[in-house]
Amino acid sequence: MSFVPPAPPVAELRRCPSCNRWGGWRRVGEDGSTVELHPTEQRGPCREGPWHGSLRGPRNACGQWLRWIEIVPETVDQSPSPPEASASPPASAAPAASSPVSPAAAA
Repeated sequence: MSFVPPAPPVAELRRCPSCNRWGGWRRVGEDGSTVELHPTEQRGPCREGPWHGSLRGPRNACGQWLRWIEIVPETVDQSPSPPEASASPPASAAPAASSPVSPAAAA
């Protein structure tokens, strides 16, 4: 039986460790968008953000988050495709039968 090391902690997007201003130890996961943290040292200093100089961890966030430049931005290929439009209109969109014009309306 071989030892399998545990997976490293992962930071969520829009949290401090995935921000470009965060100064702790991290690396980008194989998928290009996951941010893996050091197993025991998950805090790092905020640099030039609203929390400048304070240690911030994986649960911290603020309103001035900037995507870490190492994270691959979402592309069209990664986003869900929109539903396809049908070629013919649905049955409910068919024109209603015309009603006879009353003599009063014609006058």
